[in-house]
Amino acid sequence: MDAESQDINLSSPNKGLVVDQSDCLSDVPVEGAMGSSVTPLPPGLTEQKAEEFRTELSKVEEEINTLRHVLSAKEKHATELRRKLGLTPLNELKQNLTKSWQDVQTSNAYLSASATLDDIARSEAYKKTQETLSQAGQKTSAALSTVGTAISRRLGDMSSNYSIRHSISMPAMRNSATFKSFEDKVGNLKNDQI
Repeated sequence: MDAESQDINLSSPNKGLVVDQSDCLSDVPVEGAMGSSVTPLPPGLTEQKAEEFRTELSKVEEEINTLRHVLSAKEKHATELRRKLGLTPLNELKQNLTKSWQDVQTSNAYLSASATLDDIARSEAYKKTQETLSQAGQKTSAALSTVGTAISRRLGDMSSNYSIRHSISMPAMRNSATFKSFEDKVGNLKNDQI
């Protein structure tokens, strides 16, 4: 393990680990590098000064790369700590939504709208409309109940007059148009499947 690629930051969760330098930008050729034969130096810049800049640029890029790796390791460590504390992304989302809803409820727009709705609920027109709808609902409920009772009574009368076995075996039912139509449809379905 060479000392340059080792993470020596004592507060880093990766202390002592080898830092991957495959992403390092120092391997990328810099314009003007390798002497002035590739590209001419800007006016007023000597070859010695350009070499100092290249060396400094290489060090800065190495530091940037190291900081990226340290930041990535710190983010992973923070994620692991959140997981251990039970702070899952879903829980954080729930907390954010709860806080946002509380913020909405205390906002001036919400309070103003709420007050307006309260005023409407106390108005005579609202009370009359509510009363009318309530009466209509009660009348509809009563009518449906009456219809349901009548249907139940009629079905009860039919079942007491005929047993199921008796009604199926009745020749009159087998010869009815409804039964024959049903029989034809079942036969057609059966033939279609063959």
